[in-house]
Amino acid sequence: EVERKIPTQNRPRPVSLNDIHFYVVTEDTFEAFKKRFEKENGDLLFYAMSVRDYETLALNMAEIKRFIEQQKQVIVYYEPTSLIDGPIPSQGMPLGGLTDQEIDVEEIQDPTEIVEEEDGSVVINFEDMLSEQLQAEPDANLAEILDERVLMDLSSELVGYYEDDKGSRQDWEDSYTEGLDLLGIKYESRDEPFRGSSGVTHPVIAEAVTQFQAQAYKELLPSSGPVRTQIVGASTPEVESQSQRVQEFMNFQIMNVMDEYDPEMDRLLFYLPLAGSAFKKIYFDDILDRAVSKFVPADDLLVPYNATDLSSASRVTHVIRMNTNDVRKNQAAGFYREVDILAYGDEDEVRQKERELQGIERSGGDDQDCTILEVHTDLDLPGFEHVSPIDGEETGIKLPYIVTIDEGSQKVLAVRRNWNEGDEYYRKVQYFSHYKFLPGLGFYGYGLLHMIGGLGRSATSILRQLIDAGTLANLPAGFKARGIRIRDADEPLSPGEFRDIDVPGGALRESIMPLPYKEPSQTLMSLLGFVVDAGRRFAAIADLQVGDGNQQAAVGTTVALLERGSKVMSAIHKRLHYAQKQEFRMLARVFSESLPPMYPYSVYGAEATIKQADFDERVDVIPVSDPNIFSMSQRLALAQTQLQLAQSNPQMHNLHEAFRRIYQAIGVTNIEALLPTPQPPQPTDPAIENAKSIIQEALQAFPTQDHDAHMTAHIIFMKTPIAASSPPVFALLQ
Repeated sequence: EVERKIPTQNRPRPVSLNDIHFYVVTEDTFEAFKKRFEKENGDLLFYAMSVRDYETLALNMAEIKRFIEQQKQVIVYYEPTSLIDGPIPSQGMPLGGLTDQEIDVEEIQDPTEIVEEEDGSVVINFEDMLSEQLQAEPDANLAEILDERVLMDLSSELVGYYEDDKGSRQDWEDSYTEGLDLLGIKYESRDEPFRGSSGVTHPVIAEAVTQFQAQAYKELLPSSGPVRTQIVGASTPEVESQSQRVQEFMNFQIMNVMDEYDPEMDRLLFYLPLAGSAFKKIYFDDILDRAVSKFVPADDLLVPYNATDLSSASRVTHVIRMNTNDVRKNQAAGFYREVDILAYGDEDEVRQKERELQGIERSGGDDQDCTILEVHTDLDLPGFEHVSPIDGEETGIKLPYIVTIDEGSQKVLAVRRNWNEGDEYYRKVQYFSHYKFLPGLGFYGYGLLHMIGGLGRSATSILRQLIDAGTLANLPAGFKARGIRIRDADEPLSPGEFRDIDVPGGALRESIMPLPYKEPSQTLMSLLGFVVDAGRRFAAIADLQVGDGNQQAAVGTTVALLERGSKVMSAIHKRLHYAQKQEFRMLARVFSESLPPMYPYSVYGAEATIKQADFDERVDVIPVSDPNIFSMSQRLALAQTQLQLAQSNPQMHNLHEAFRRIYQAIGVTNIEALLPTPQPPQPTDPAIENAKSIIQEALQAFPTQDHDAHMTAHIIFMKTPIAASSPPVFALLQ
């Protein structure tokens, strides 16, 4: 063993710095700067620096700050081990008798590299220790140990990609922004073709959006909970119990704990038919200490122009508007790096249009919002390169990471791995579920604004023409002779009023000529009806078609009518069902990673327990909604069709089950109290069985009855004229 004496020293006094002033001077401002500088400082002597040199100076200062911070951590880490007796002295106070204390370096059990110098001193490589510790943590913020130059280059590259991705979909943003006017939320004041002309918007788009939102909201988020489970593989009592626990826990979390789920899904279903695409982000929130599922509008999620889906996209950028205080909370919690952030108040055209339709304006407090760019991409970071498991050489393969950048300051807040620990294929973890209204030609889907926006504009134009024509017909204008004087000519006539008028010769009708305005055109009225009907048919309002049908029509006719009227909505509902299934699987993954091995929780009137191991591959979570049925009217129509078929041949069907499905389709609870379960058949007397055979009721044998006596009674009855003359009775008793 080698013992080294490590003398402790007094702490240095605090740093005291003086203020300095920087001046930014251009050719245009030089003369004004010269006068101001001479007035404030006297002598005209200053030092100039280029922009590049100023950036280098800033990087050097950041490097010095990093070095001092790491040295401070070394002191804080090792100082308690040298203070054998007594508390740590306060700053600036001498250490007294502790200066001669000795410690045994070999007793420090730490992976820190300690190198002995020739003069007996030691060099402690604390930076390598920090890097190794952070590299070992799967959820570590790698921005804490990456070089500042690497972070600046990474930020510059990813922000540039973000601007390119945003510019590549500019046409999509323009069409969506212009289409928002078709909702008719804000009345348009128009001066053309005349002042006060109609600015009304036809509600064909708003009607379709509202009906879809109301219909889908009820199907995807029922009051009992949106999650059900199904067993993958062989079903055992143990797996069935596990499946029931997962279903109850997830429904309880979504309906009672995750307060944002209901309103976020409500917003998504209103936004989806407009834009064609909407997203859900599922993750574990460290501040709330629970799983969350947030709605992400399509204008806040960007992908490269050549992307077709989330799984294959080389880059996914989530634009997050976050309050400055929330950013500080994440920094204090260690989720973000401690750097200066800058509020970034610029808004894109989509957000400006949405504010305009809401009738709100930004206030001074809104300027405290920051724009955070969360980029999910593949990188080859220095110091974290992918190496071959065969020869240990670097392969140059990029690995999935999540890089968080403050757009205002363009500083990197966090860099985290985005693959599961131990995954040898380094597959990226998905956090977004893509809801589509209609599949588009690329990544984003099509909405009603894209598909029937033209019909909405046409309907609005025709409706305005009809209203303007009625206005002009009711309040006509025209020409009058120059010499006519009318009292109070600027005020319109009131009902029952006769006003004085001076006519210089001739009749009054010869001095005034109204323009020949026509009444609203019946052709335009018919054309408006055609355009609106076409838009409604495309929006697939199938409830009207089913309800208007003949209730006594044949079963095949009813099913064909239902199928024809629900093709579009059925396909849309299946896409929603698929997206919600992906969302629930991500949510189950978050639960499996965040829950303790045994998690007790309270429900209404009872206590329940969920296991972390319950969220495995034996149980799959899926939406409770039926992907083939998207509305109550469709469900009721199918149930009525089943009942009609069952009543046509009751011997082959279970009428009790058919009626139960009718009650279930209309949402009746506690069906057993209204429709009691039929009692199982009981053994009867053979004479009663003979009577039942006459009315063609089915007969049933029971193991406990006297079969010989029954057979003898049936044979005697079959010899009677009644049974012998009736082949159906004879066949039933055989």
